[in-house]
Amino acid sequence: MPSSHPALTPTQLGSLKLANRVAVAPMSRVSTAGDGMPTAEMADYYARFAKGGFALIITEGIYLDHAHSQSYPNQPALVSGAQVAGWRRVVDSVHAAGGLIIGQLMHGGALSQHNRHRGGTIAPSAVPPLGEKMAAYGGSGAWALPRAASTEDIAEALSGFADAARRAKEAGFDGVELHGANGYLIDQFLTTYTNTRTDGYGGDVVGRTRFMAEALEVVRTVVGTEYPVGIRLSQTKVNDLEYRWPGGAAEAELIFQAAASAGADFLHLASEGRDWRQTATLDTGVTATALAREATGLPVIANGGMHDVVQARTVLEEGHADVIALGRGALGDRDWPQRVADGQTPSSFVSELLRPDVTLGAECTYRARAGEATP
Repeated sequence: MPSSHPALTPTQLGSLKLANRVAVAPMSRVSTAGDGMPTAEMADYYARFAKGGFALIITEGIYLDHAHSQSYPNQPALVSGAQVAGWRRVVDSVHAAGGLIIGQLMHGGALSQHNRHRGGTIAPSAVPPLGEKMAAYGGSGAWALPRAASTEDIAEALSGFADAARRAKEAGFDGVELHGANGYLIDQFLTTYTNTRTDGYGGDVVGRTRFMAEALEVVRTVVGTEYPVGIRLSQTKVNDLEYRWPGGAAEAELIFQAAASAGADFLHLASEGRDWRQTATLDTGVTATALAREATGLPVIANGGMHDVVQARTVLEEGHADVIALGRGALGDRDWPQRVADGQTPSSFVSELLRPDVTLGAECTYRARAGEATP
């Protein structure tokens, strides 16, 4: 029987009208030839989700500049005119298949495993990252000790976000999302133990949100008032699944409001490989996604186990979020919205899809990590 699932109803993110409430979460694929150029296989890969009924696709993390933003070997970029043209082919493929596509703009900060442009890494403070580099992205051993970013480094990073956003608009993306989650640079400024600065970019939560706010502001300035701009946020990180905002709901509310005040049109809350409820519930019992909606009035995307049709229904019907984003579930069923619409049970996720040595048809070799659904 046809389904009446709430995920199949239309909605809006800023000026962006979505045919349904199902998005593909950003999943790093690190499948360029090392030059940052999007490939024809990437265009086919993203278009497959649009053909399967996903209203919105958010790309893997795209690095911004020839400075310190690159995080992984073979990561795509938005720096040169040729890269803009490459992404335009990807965007055109998605549009031809009936979908919309947002480019995710990313600066790795201290969590950079490879940078073909510059040596060393920068971060808010010279604090060694927890854990070790990720083998799924070609890394091994301890992270490099980052250098504390100078005011010039901060200005350079902000310029990178602005320039990449301008190029994303030129490439035809339907909007951009700043990667402020999972332990990368924006998140490093938000996190207490990676940001020990004593200047205006550190200290209390107001200082720690300053870099995030300035990144949103410079992006908004270059793309204009009508172009959709969002930000992805999370408590947990790729190298720390236990971190929670120490101020709980009160701190979360300040972070969300700072993003809204700086010009965000939507908030995307991630759960780094875990079920949404495990990481979404704050100290007051409210979910972070519901609090974000209430505190800002902005639409919110929820990520983490949303391929479960029962949980997806709960999240949408109870007002926890406006849109659901699928990572592993989208890889398992690239036609998840169509299957739900037809009343079919989505497939079980096959972990082999994430192995670096598995290639499926025209799609590139998968190098996404099972839980991250981004960097």
